[in-house]
Amino acid sequence: MSEKLGKGLEAIFGGNVDELFADIQKGKTSDQVEVNNISDIKIDEIRPNPHQPRKEFDEDSLNELAESIKVHGVFNPITVVKDANGYVLVMGERRLRASKLAHKTTIPAYVVDYDDKQMMELALLENTQRADLNVIEIGETYQKLIDKYNYTQDELAKRVGKSRESITNTLRLLRLPKEIQQMVIDKKLTNGHVRAILPLDEDLQLQVAKQAVSEGLSVRKVEELVKKIKNNHSEEQKSDKEKSVNPFYKHLAQNMQSKLGTKVDVNNKQIVIRFDGDDDLNRILELIDCLEEE
Repeated sequence: MSEKLGKGLEAIFGGNVDELFADIQKGKTSDQVEVNNISDIKIDEIRPNPHQPRKEFDEDSLNELAESIKVHGVFNPITVVKDANGYVLVMGERRLRASKLAHKTTIPAYVVDYDDKQMMELALLENTQRADLNVIEIGETYQKLIDKYNYTQDELAKRVGKSRESITNTLRLLRLPKEIQQMVIDKKLTNGHVRAILPLDEDLQLQVAKQAVSEGLSVRKVEELVKKIKNNHSEEQKSDKEKSVNPFYKHLAQNMQSKLGTKVDVNNKQIVIRFDGDDDLNRILELIDCLEEE
């Protein structure tokens, strides 16, 4: 994995990152879109990509990149599409913005011939090229790819080099309350935290998430807390079920268990007598005088 691609892309595209982005930047797509050689394009002739999903760019990061560009120039060319009014940016908005901050008048660019749909997909893919993506951002990217290009989860899994199960589990996290998703985005909770609380009901999810943040709970502590909550809920359901049993049936079951020496369940529709093997069955049949005479 090359350093320039960052951890973000690796998180989404697995081991296919280098090959995928190399092909994209060189204009190699399933349609074999043609790409011209790298050209120095006037920055004031380049318009933003209308399909760029990313609206906010970290100012400090842009300034750092601008300082680097002042000294070393733009290492990776941006990608543009030529039209009658100049050029439309396809990929490389951070580099373009930083070049403007560095007071550059031109920027190296691949000039490609993409259609509108391809521009949308490439802008979305480039939006994943950030370090340390959290699981919510990864899930949102997966969902956008599904929504925009009608990928099935199997198709998406092949596209991004992940298992179908990984795609499904990540998408499930988008069903968490927005408040919890924001906690992940704000780095108050980790991917492990939110995966642990996913099995709970929404109210309990919020309760545990807030407790994890306020008390600084580790992932293991949250997993233990969720397990305890689930066990308590199971005991409460069992208790409620026992309370709903007709007292007469309960008393009858106890008497029969005492007489037969085995587990007996009684409700308003049936009597269930448990036995363990043929010998135990014959013993019970003899007690209730139902054993056939030879």
